[in-house]
This record gives sequence, structure tokens and C-alpha cells, in this order.
Amino acid sequence: MHTDPELLCDTVQRNCHISDAHHAANFTLCIYLLKMREYYRWEMGYPFGLAMPKEELGSWLSEREQLWETLEEQAYTPLQIDGHCLDPFDTEQINRALTPKGYVYSGGIGPRSTPHFFLAKLEKEIDYHGFTVLISARECARDLTAPPAMALGKTIFIRRESLRRMIWEKVQEWRWNRNENAMGRALSYYDFDTDLNQALDQMTESELRSVTLHEIGEVMAGEYLGETWSEMLISLPHSKVEIMCRAVRDHLADTLSTLPKLLEHKDPASLHFYMANLSAMRRDLFPGFVEAYKIWSDSNRLDALQKVVEQGRNHWLNVARELLEIHRRHGENCMPHLETLIHSNRL
Repeated sequence: MHTDPELLCDTVQRNCHISDAHHAANFTLCIYLLKMREYYRWEMGYPFGLAMPKEELGSWLSEREQLWETLEEQAYTPLQIDGHCLDPFDTEQINRALTPKGYVYSGGIGPRSTPHFFLAKLEKEIDYHGFTVLISARECARDLTAPPAMALGKTIFIRRESLRRMIWEKVQEWRWNRNENAMGRALSYYDFDTDLNQALDQMTESELRSVTLHEIGEVMAGEYLGETWSEMLISLPHSKVEIMCRAVRDHLADTLSTLPKLLEHKDPASLHFYMANLSAMRRDLFPGFVEAYKIWSDSNRLDALQKVVEQGRNHWLNVARELLEIHRRHGENCMPHLETLIHSNRL
């Protein structure tokens, strides 16, 4: 029995809608509307740079919200593949069946326990230092939030289409003010004003490596910290402390993998883009990196960046392990102690 790609895509998209029905309201109104606009662009196939019809967009948004209302009580649908009924979260088994057919799938849990699903054409599968990297091309099913990369065990999923879309959104945001900042410096390496699509393709290709390196760092951080880290995050309410803990983990991942490789390759566009995408919280917790970046940007000297990245590797690992110990000792009363520890260990 053969798999019907169209039916499979419809099933995955239904699961995406069910997830969105439960979690789309978690965004602020502004972020929600921006995401919905780009979701509409993807669904309707509008090219980047083309203004979308406001009336049609508004009607589509209302219809999508009405659809979500009908799905709020629905369970996720199993996937029918080659006569087998597979749990939509059994990503490993699903991909064993789909990758030989030229497809890649992921069903997993993201931040704030939000399920994410996608189905796409498989562009290529590569082995990268013991990790299996699955790079997807055109996506036929996705949810409102489409993270460019994710990891499951030793498998890393890189979504070229979602990464390209994310870069487009960053370009649009920067163009509002065209500030002389890290994002402007990163974009200056590509000719966005003359040939938008070629520039997007070139930058996406370059940044595929960076997002792969970050996901490898996440896996490495998980090997150091174990499952207790995820258990700690799940136990924390959505709060400043949770964001701080996630920032610590991201710094650990990047000092283990992303930054050492970016510095080794001496890729200025990717280093600028990395800095441009650091959240305010991550900048606040790692002021030494921000200062070292400024030194490099002004003088092209990498020594300060190399030094602070080397320091950060052990520093963030020790902080993360201390956070786990505090959570173990204090349980549900741990939050003020976690915040105090992180604040006192800015690097």
C-alpha cells in the first residue's frame, strides 16, 4: 500500500491547525498579526516584496480563527503511512517511512509546551560530526510558528523555507529605520536592494550552517544537563525567571558549538547576524560578549571574542548546573533564588 502525499499533507496541516487553535493566542496582538500576515503569504504563495490585498487578508484571518474555534476540542490525528497508523509525535518512525520517499516530517514540543508540526520535501540528508541533518525544501504543511531549526536526539531538522522567511522578516524590520547596527552590517554583505530573491537565497545558504551549529550546541548542552533541565523549565511559570534560564541554556549551546565554529570560519556576515539576533535578555546576561563584539566590529580583531567565548563555555555550564541544584533544593520556592544566581553571574 502506497502513501497518498496529498492526504498526508492534509492530515499534518489539520494537526497544525489544532495546535494553533490552542496556542496562537499566546502571542501579543502585534506579534500575532505579523505572524498571521506571513502565514497568509506562505499559504497563498505570494512572493516576498509583493504587497498583499488587505481585504482578502482580513477575510482569511477571520475564516482561520473560525476554523480554530471548531478544532479546539479535537485530538491530534494519527498519520496513515503505508497502511500503518502512526502517532503524530513519533517523528523517528514516521521519518523512517518518509525519507526514502523524499519527504521529511517533524512533530515535537517547543517552548511553553507548544506542539509543532511540519511536512516538507526533503532536500538532502547529511552526516555532520555524528549528527544526522535533514534539510527540508518546500513545505506543504506548517503551523503559525515555523522555527527554522530544531533537534530531536541526534537528528537536526533545518527548514530552508522557514529560515528564508525568517530572514525576510528581519530584512523588513530593519528597513523600517535602516539603523547602523549589527543587522545593517549583516545585510550589507548581500544585495537586497537590487535582487531580493538572490540575496535571500545567498543569506539563507550561509545561515544554514549557523542554525545547524546552534542545534548541535543544544544537543550538547542537553547531554551535560540531562532531562532534569527540561523538567525544571516545565515546572516554572512563564516569567522573567523562565526567560533568564532559557537565555543561560542558549549561551551554553552557543559557546559549546555555534560561536567557536563561526570564529574558526571568520565569517563576518554570520557573526553580525548572530549579534543582531541576540535578545535583550541574552545581551544583559553576557555583556562581555557584547563588548568583545564591538571591539571586533570596530577593529576586526577577534582575540577578545575568542577569549570571552572560551570563558563562557565553562561559566554557563557551571551556572546551569547551579540552577538545577537550586531547583532541586527549593522546589516550587526556587524562583527568587534562580533569579539571584543568574543576576550575580553575568559575564
